Amino acid sequence: MALPELFLQDLKLRNSIEDIASSYVQFKRRGRNMVGLCPFHNEKTPSFHLYPESGSFYCFGCGVGGDVITFIRRIENLDYIEAVKFLADRAGLPMPETGVDDTISKLRVRILEINRETARFYHSVLRNSEGKKGLDYFLQRHLLPATITHFGLGFAPATRFALVDHLKNKGYTVEEMIQSNVAVKTRSGRVADRFFNRVMFPIIDLRGNVIAFGGRTMTDQKPKYLNTSDTLVFKKSYGLFAMNFAKNSEEQQLILAEGYMDVIALHQAGFVNAIAGLGTALTTEQVHLISRYAKEVILAYDADQAGQKATSRAIEMLRSVGLQVKILSITGGKDPDEYIRSFGEQGAVRFKQLIEKSGNDVEYRLQKIKTTCNMQTPAGKVQYLNKGAELLATLNNPIEQEIYAGKLAEEANVERRTVLLLVKRFYQQRYRSQEKKEFREFQQQVSGLRDHINPDKRENLRAANAEEAIIAYLFQNPDMAQYILSMLPPEKFSTAFNRRVYKVIVGRMMNGVSVSLTDISDIFNMEEISSIARILAKYHEVSVRQQDAEKYINIILEEKFKLNIHDVQYAQTQDIQNYLARLRKQKQ
Repeated sequence: MALPELFLQDLKLRNSIEDIASSYVQFKRRGRNMVGLCPFHNEKTPSFHLYPESGSFYCFGCGVGGDVITFIRRIENLDYIEAVKFLADRAGLPMPETGVDDTISKLRVRILEINRETARFYHSVLRNSEGKKGLDYFLQRHLLPATITHFGLGFAPATRFALVDHLKNKGYTVEEMIQSNVAVKTRSGRVADRFFNRVMFPIIDLRGNVIAFGGRTMTDQKPKYLNTSDTLVFKKSYGLFAMNFAKNSEEQQLILAEGYMDVIALHQAGFVNAIAGLGTALTTEQVHLISRYAKEVILAYDADQAGQKATSRAIEMLRSVGLQVKILSITGGKDPDEYIRSFGEQGAVRFKQLIEKSGNDVEYRLQKIKTTCNMQTPAGKVQYLNKGAELLATLNNPIEQEIYAGKLAEEANVERRTVLLLVKRFYQQRYRSQEKKEFREFQQQVSGLRDHINPDKRENLRAANAEEAIIAYLFQNPDMAQYILSMLPPEKFSTAFNRRVYKVIVGRMMNGVSVSLTDISDIFNMEEISSIARILAKYHEVSVRQQDAEKYINIILEEKFKLNIHDVQYAQTQDIQNYLARLRKQKQ
């Protein structure tokens, strides 16, 4: 059921897309609109456009678009009603008591309750005889009782049914447990605990909700770590371990480590700004979340080959959102947890010294390049210069380029001007390549090659483009709905998706109801809203006039009346005569 019209209007007025999006994305003014780096995919050149006048956004890079509700749904990983509640709370608006279908929201609440109860259960097991080996494991890793309590660490019993039985007694159904991913259905059909015989790490979101779990074996059993799969309340790509604590740090700096134990050891040593990913490679969503709470990130990944590869990838992603990056170098290949423990009481002091000595990412990457080049030969120096200049071309700060160009020039014994010319050449190549890529992607979107929402578009391109123009015209001129509908009934549309959009917006306009993306964001899913946002973005700077609209209507009708061989076989004589007369009129 739809939310009350007056409530949605008030929600829009009190939550402008400009205010909301600006708390997540850094924008630059471009005329009446704004542009910034997309928070939904990794990019180096801004392609995320904000249109304050229409209350919409669209990214020409990844194709994501919508209104303020859609934006919050995507960036906060919420369903429709939860996103509305989020915005209503922000604006101090009470939610309507009726007219809301909150089935999914209620299930999400139940999942969060199950997760909270599960965390309590695991923590209680750790404190009794059944969890002794789990507690011993944590104590052997030098964790203090206060740290164990602070992070809510626990133990999943070796039996496969302890948690399921406990949750049943609390009134939760097995279906809800499976939806929470704390339980799974076995081959025999019985529902059993997902985690067993593992030490447990609750994963908590920024609001303090337990949203998932990580479980670690205490042996060589594989997999060493087992994490909750994606659920209604959890997506691995969005979360960061201990971010709920680290976000409260007064420093504009975060330490990004690899594992849960590294982070916990760092917090215990006083480095409460430490965080970690959730068992997967760093994601775009995580990077944007980090950028909301920090200006600088210290990478403290492992020194092994996998860790170094992850470091190189993370540098590029963190840099892309404007973060300063430093690389922590731990001697002996130790991870932060091992390093701190190896120095006993002096561990925290020694680790702080490492942080203070950490170099920035450019120096780190140049040094890695240098180790692959034989600097004793002219060919090796040329190789170093080329690879180094290519790296400097990725830097957006000209001051940085100047400084490191001087460093390269000194090491290779050439003039800095020569290096800067090389950097400029690589920068121009990179920029042209990026422009071509974005243009190809946009061409594919416009031509329908990548349009999964409106698959009919590819085979009906001329009609589909005209249909989109009419939809844009109606959004710009809702007072013309009756006139357009009199000339163009919905059944004349050639593509099903555009026909559906047309029927919805014309229906609302004919009833005197306002139409914006927010007004229809409960009718269409997020991908469909993105497709409509693309149409609005396409025509945002191009106002469709009435005479243009009439031409587009003629195109739609003409394309609909076109007869293929199959149609001719079954068409009435009068239909064919009408079609031929129409063609003659078009040629006059």
